[in-house]
Amino acid sequence: MPDYTIHLDALEVSMGLGIHPEERAAPQRVLLSVAMDCRYPQVPPDRIDAVVDYDFLRTGIRNLAASRHFELQEVLCEEVARLAMRDPRVTGVRVRSMKIDIYPDARVGCEIVRRREEPQG
Repeated sequence: MPDYTIHLDALEVSMGLGIHPEERAAPQRVLLSVAMDCRYPQVPPDRIDAVVDYDFLRTGIRNLAASRHFELQEVLCEEVARLAMRDPRVTGVRVRSMKIDIYPDARVGCEIVRRREEPQG
């Protein structure tokens, strides 16, 4: 079975994220990058309905960012991973979040990797 990795890289969202008073006072810019490992039963034909369409992920992340304030980047990454794994063709996902305006000389972030459980045979 063919494997592919689909990337949504450096999606910038403005959202509530963080534990400090200044982070709670206003939304901040966050970059989210997602790599979805996808498995198809065969090399897909040249049609969008034959593959995992990254539009659902972009829309879902934007909706998630607008839905609530997240205290921790770890929890945000877990929610994005859950969203990506809704499609059964996604066998694994890597999610990275980066707060880009916290420090003048660095970005701070979190990255997680999640894999779908292999069936026991």
